[in-house]
Amino acid sequence: MKFKTTKLLLASKNQGKLEELKVLLQEYPLEVISLEEYPELPETIEDGKTFEENAIKKAWEKAKETGLLTIADDSGLEVEALGNKPGVYSARFAGEPKSDKRNNQKLLSLLKGIPLEERKARFVSVIAIATPEKKIYTVEGTCEGRILFEEKGAGGFGYDPLFYFPDLNKTFAELTLSEKNKVSHRGKALRKATQILGDLFNRA
Repeated sequence: MKFKTTKLLLASKNQGKLEELKVLLQEYPLEVISLEEYPELPETIEDGKTFEENAIKKAWEKAKETGLLTIADDSGLEVEALGNKPGVYSARFAGEPKSDKRNNQKLLSLLKGIPLEERKARFVSVIAIATPEKKIYTVEGTCEGRILFEEKGAGGFGYDPLFYFPDLNKTFAELTLSEKNKVSHRGKALRKATQILGDLFNRA
């Protein structure tokens, strides 16, 4: 393969996702960079109907534009009582511009009056890996929990302060990055993705 094997591009400017990825790939001889390094590139329009469609589009578009092996994740929250919304619209649930605070406020408003046992939710992450030659690989990870009545914890991002993980009796925002990576949807998907990356670099 002819991609630049010392760099791996994360097709996102999300610093939280970048740090999670760096931790999970720290054993690999890789320089993990984000789209912050490419301010001139246009943002991918995420118009897919599924997490997989969006992840593939982001990974392939940026691999083609940069010539780098690229990894992209599309992830979101599915709340059972809301018919699995916000789903693929998680990042912009409360509209533009994207705002974690307003998204969380909207979620709490929609769930008002619903008891904890009926606030089942799951995080879903689909990760796509794309080479500049358009070889594409996808993996998925999920994590089950419940939505609390108020935010707890100062860590994480997105819906983490509301997502209660029963096994550890904490929200995702109360977990350390190491704890979160062990149990999260993205952590599970990334561990599958690292196996693919290992195979790709061994063949490069």
